[in-house]
Amino acid sequence: MKSETKYTNITKSKYLTSFQRKLLLGSLEKSLPESYRQRIEIMLLADEEKTQRSICQILGCCPAIARHWTHIARTGMAHQWLDCPIGRPKAVNDEYLERLKELINSSPRDHGYAFRRWTANWVGKHLAKEFGIEVSDRHIKRLLKQMGLSTLPKPRNSKANSNEQAQGSKILISDLKSAAIPDDTEFLLLTLQN
Repeated sequence: MKSETKYTNITKSKYLTSFQRKLLLGSLEKSLPESYRQRIEIMLLADEEKTQRSICQILGCCPAIARHWTHIARTGMAHQWLDCPIGRPKAVNDEYLERLKELINSSPRDHGYAFRRWTANWVGKHLAKEFGIEVSDRHIKRLLKQMGLSTLPKPRNSKANSNEQAQGSKILISDLKSAAIPDDTEFLLLTLQN
Protein backbone atom coordinates (compact mmCIF):
# COMPACT_ATOMS: atom_id res chain seq x y z
CA MET A 1 0.00 0.00 0.00
CA LYS A 2 1.19 3.50 -0.69
CA SER A 3 1.32 6.09 1.98
CA GLU A 4 -0.51 9.41 1.70
CA THR A 5 1.62 11.85 -0.23
CA LYS A 6 1.73 15.52 0.79
CA TYR A 7 2.37 18.01 -1.96
CA THR A 8 4.28 21.10 -1.01
CA ASN A 9 3.30 24.58 -2.08
CA ILE A 10 6.28 25.18 -4.26
CA THR A 11 6.91 28.68 -5.51
CA LYS A 12 8.63 27.65 -8.73
CA SER A 13 6.87 24.93 -10.68
CA LYS A 14 8.81 22.79 -13.14
CA TYR A 15 5.97 21.87 -15.54
CA LEU A 16 2.58 22.97 -14.23
CA THR A 17 1.00 26.40 -14.31
CA SER A 18 -0.55 27.66 -11.08
CA PHE A 19 -4.00 27.02 -12.59
CA GLN A 20 -3.10 23.40 -13.44
CA ARG A 21 -1.59 22.77 -10.03
CA LYS A 22 -4.69 24.14 -8.23
CA LEU A 23 -6.95 22.10 -10.50
CA LEU A 24 -5.03 18.88 -9.82
CA LEU A 25 -4.86 19.48 -6.06
CA GLY A 26 -8.59 20.26 -6.01
CA SER A 27 -9.33 17.08 -7.97
CA LEU A 28 -7.38 15.01 -5.43
CA GLU A 29 -9.82 16.10 -2.73
CA LYS A 30 -12.71 14.53 -4.65
CA SER A 31 -13.66 10.88 -4.53
CA LEU A 32 -11.85 9.39 -7.52
CA PRO A 33 -10.95 5.87 -8.63
CA GLU A 34 -7.39 4.94 -7.66
CA SER A 35 -6.09 4.99 -11.25
CA TYR A 36 -7.25 8.59 -11.72
CA ARG A 37 -5.68 9.63 -8.40
CA GLN A 38 -2.45 8.03 -9.52
CA ARG A 39 -2.37 10.13 -12.71
CA ILE A 40 -2.72 13.33 -10.74
CA GLU A 41 -0.14 12.32 -8.16
CA ILE A 42 2.39 11.41 -10.87
CA MET A 43 2.03 14.85 -12.48
CA LEU A 44 2.30 16.64 -9.12
CA LEU A 45 5.39 14.66 -8.14
CA ALA A 46 6.97 15.25 -11.56
CA ASP A 47 6.28 18.95 -11.09
CA GLU A 48 8.17 18.77 -7.79
CA GLU A 49 11.18 17.46 -9.77
CA LYS A 50 10.92 13.87 -8.55
CA THR A 51 12.57 11.31 -10.82
CA GLN A 52 10.60 8.64 -12.60
CA ARG A 53 12.16 5.99 -10.39
CA SER A 54 11.23 7.79 -7.19
CA ILE A 55 7.66 8.37 -8.47
CA CYS A 56 7.35 4.62 -9.12
CA GLN A 57 8.62 3.85 -5.61
CA ILE A 58 6.36 6.40 -3.91
CA LEU A 59 3.17 5.44 -5.78
CA GLY A 60 3.88 1.81 -6.58
CA CYS A 61 3.17 2.31 -10.29
CA CYS A 62 4.96 0.91 -13.32
CA PRO A 63 7.56 3.00 -15.18
CA ALA A 64 5.43 3.23 -18.34
CA ILE A 65 2.58 4.95 -16.49
CA ALA A 66 4.97 7.31 -14.69
CA ARG A 67 6.67 8.13 -18.00
CA HIS A 68 3.38 8.80 -19.78
CA TRP A 69 1.88 11.14 -17.16
CA THR A 70 5.20 12.92 -16.63
CA HIS A 71 5.18 13.58 -20.37
CA ILE A 72 1.60 14.91 -20.17
CA ALA A 73 2.67 17.33 -17.42
CA ARG A 74 5.80 18.32 -19.35
CA THR A 75 3.82 19.13 -22.51
CA GLY A 76 1.42 21.41 -20.66
CA MET A 77 -1.60 19.13 -20.96
CA ALA A 78 -2.03 18.33 -17.25
CA HIS A 79 -5.38 20.14 -17.06
CA GLN A 80 -6.78 17.56 -19.51
CA TRP A 81 -6.03 14.57 -17.28
CA LEU A 82 -9.66 13.44 -17.41
CA ASP A 83 -9.85 13.46 -21.23
CA CYS A 84 -8.23 10.02 -21.39
CA PRO A 85 -10.85 7.73 -19.84
CA ILE A 86 -9.67 4.44 -18.42
CA GLY A 87 -10.86 1.23 -20.03
CA ARG A 88 -12.91 0.57 -23.10
CA PRO A 89 -15.64 3.13 -23.66
CA LYS A 90 -19.14 1.88 -23.07
CA ALA A 91 -20.98 2.60 -26.28
CA VAL A 92 -24.34 1.16 -25.32
CA ASN A 93 -26.14 2.69 -22.35
CA ASP A 94 -29.58 2.12 -20.83
CA GLU A 95 -31.16 4.81 -23.01
CA TYR A 96 -29.79 3.06 -26.13
CA LEU A 97 -31.16 -0.31 -24.98
CA GLU A 98 -34.58 1.18 -24.22
CA ARG A 99 -34.74 2.75 -27.67
CA LEU A 100 -33.66 -0.54 -29.28
CA LYS A 101 -36.53 -2.27 -27.51
CA GLU A 102 -39.00 0.41 -28.68
CA LEU A 103 -37.85 0.10 -32.29
CA ILE A 104 -38.08 -3.69 -32.38
CA ASN A 105 -41.61 -3.56 -30.99
CA SER A 106 -42.71 -1.01 -33.60
CA SER A 107 -42.96 -1.10 -37.36
CA PRO A 108 -40.16 0.40 -39.46
CA ARG A 109 -42.90 2.11 -41.46
CA ASP A 110 -43.71 4.20 -38.37
CA HIS A 111 -40.20 5.64 -38.72
CA GLY A 112 -40.33 6.42 -42.44
CA TYR A 113 -38.94 3.19 -43.90
CA ALA A 114 -40.58 1.24 -46.73
CA PHE A 115 -39.97 -2.25 -45.35
CA ARG A 116 -42.22 -4.09 -42.93
CA ARG A 117 -39.75 -5.79 -40.61
CA TRP A 118 -36.58 -4.60 -38.89
CA THR A 119 -33.25 -6.24 -39.58
CA ALA A 120 -30.26 -5.94 -37.26
CA ASN A 121 -28.53 -3.87 -39.95
CA TRP A 122 -31.36 -1.34 -40.25
CA VAL A 123 -31.92 -1.07 -36.50
CA GLY A 124 -28.19 -0.38 -36.13
CA LYS A 125 -28.28 2.30 -38.85
CA HIS A 126 -31.32 3.97 -37.29
CA LEU A 127 -29.77 3.99 -33.81
CA ALA A 128 -26.49 5.32 -35.26
CA LYS A 129 -28.42 8.31 -36.62
CA GLU A 130 -30.12 8.93 -33.27
CA PHE A 131 -27.22 8.30 -30.88
CA GLY A 132 -24.12 8.65 -33.03
CA ILE A 133 -23.00 5.20 -31.86
CA GLU A 134 -22.21 2.57 -34.48
CA VAL A 135 -22.74 -1.01 -33.34
CA SER A 136 -22.21 -4.15 -35.43
CA ASP A 137 -25.12 -6.34 -36.55
CA ARG A 138 -23.78 -9.17 -34.39
CA HIS A 139 -23.81 -6.96 -31.31
CA ILE A 140 -27.36 -5.78 -32.06
CA LYS A 141 -28.45 -9.44 -32.29
CA ARG A 142 -26.63 -10.21 -29.03
CA LEU A 143 -28.36 -7.32 -27.25
CA LEU A 144 -31.74 -8.41 -28.59
CA LYS A 145 -31.15 -11.98 -27.45
CA GLN A 146 -30.25 -10.74 -23.95
CA MET A 147 -33.57 -8.86 -23.86
CA GLY A 148 -35.49 -11.88 -25.17
CA LEU A 149 -36.23 -10.15 -28.50
CA SER A 150 -35.43 -10.86 -32.13
CA THR A 151 -35.77 -9.34 -35.58
CA LEU A 152 -37.14 -12.64 -36.88
CA PRO A 153 -40.91 -12.91 -37.24
CA LYS A 154 -42.70 -14.88 -34.55
CA PRO A 155 -43.92 -18.33 -35.68
CA ARG A 156 -47.66 -18.54 -35.97
CA ASN A 157 -49.88 -21.31 -34.70
CA SER A 158 -50.67 -23.67 -37.66
CA LYS A 159 -54.40 -23.99 -36.78
CA ALA A 160 -54.82 -20.24 -36.38
CA ASN A 161 -52.93 -19.73 -39.63
CA SER A 162 -55.21 -22.14 -41.56
CA ASN A 163 -58.33 -20.49 -40.11
CA GLU A 164 -57.04 -17.07 -41.23
CA GLN A 165 -56.44 -18.42 -44.72
CA ALA A 166 -59.90 -20.01 -44.82
CA GLN A 167 -61.59 -16.72 -44.06
CA GLY A 168 -59.97 -15.05 -47.06
CA SER A 169 -60.65 -17.76 -49.65
CA LYS A 170 -63.42 -20.03 -50.82
CA ILE A 171 -61.38 -23.24 -50.84
CA LEU A 172 -59.68 -24.65 -47.78
CA ILE A 173 -56.90 -27.14 -48.14
CA SER A 174 -55.79 -28.81 -44.97
CA ASP A 175 -54.35 -32.09 -43.78
CA LEU A 176 -56.44 -35.01 -44.89
CA LYS A 177 -57.04 -37.77 -42.43
CA SER A 178 -56.45 -41.19 -43.82
CA ALA A 179 -59.34 -43.61 -43.73
CA ALA A 180 -58.78 -46.81 -41.80
CA ILE A 181 -57.92 -49.52 -44.27
CA PRO A 182 -58.58 -53.01 -42.99
CA ASP A 183 -55.50 -55.19 -42.89
CA ASP A 184 -56.62 -58.29 -44.88
CA THR A 185 -53.32 -58.92 -46.52
CA GLU A 186 -51.89 -62.33 -46.13
CA PHE A 187 -48.27 -63.09 -46.02
CA LEU A 188 -46.98 -65.90 -48.12
CA LEU A 189 -44.20 -67.93 -46.72
CA LEU A 190 -41.72 -68.83 -49.37
CA THR A 191 -38.81 -71.05 -48.83
CA LEU A 192 -36.13 -71.24 -51.37
CA GLN A 193 -34.28 -74.45 -51.90
CA ASN A 194 -30.98 -74.88 -53.51
